[in-house]
Amino acid sequence: METQTTQPGRAPQPEVIENYLRRMEGVLREIIRLSRLQLTVSIRKASHEEATADGSEWVVDFAGRDQDMLLEAHAELLDALAYVASKAVRLDEDLYRKVVFDCQNYRRIRAEELKLTAKLAAERVAESGEPFALNPMSATDRRLIHLALKDQPGVRTESQGMGAARHVVILPASRNS
Repeated sequence: METQTTQPGRAPQPEVIENYLRRMEGVLREIIRLSRLQLTVSIRKASHEEATADGSEWVVDFAGRDQDMLLEAHAELLDALAYVASKAVRLDEDLYRKVVFDCQNYRRIRAEELKLTAKLAAERVAESGEPFALNPMSATDRRLIHLALKDQPGVRTESQGMGAARHVVILPASRNS
């Protein structure tokens, strides 16, 4: 299978992204068919409200009778579909960041929850001077926490742990930063 790559730092051509998305949609439709899930998949350009701080431009959206199954256990199945589909079409990391997989606006709601959690935890750290470890979470969720607090005075963040135990720790800002 031919792979299309982008050069780091250069925006991919729209036809390259659209080609990947068409192939990804076909892979997802086949997975849905073979799994006998009652789902539909659609891929569309992200609206202004859906565009996130991390640069997502496209939404892979699922709907149907089995959609709640995608969101169980912090959307593990939704994340798994994103992983499998991106690997199947050999989507490089720069393009992967431009695509968000969603169902029932889960990503937007989850992002708002994480931002609120980050803000409250950062206030606690700033007041107490003690680090605060959040629960383990996906790389996407950790990234949201880091972005939410990157300009927060008095605190800094770092990811710690390995694999499924990887989590964000919010620390008091060092005097040298």
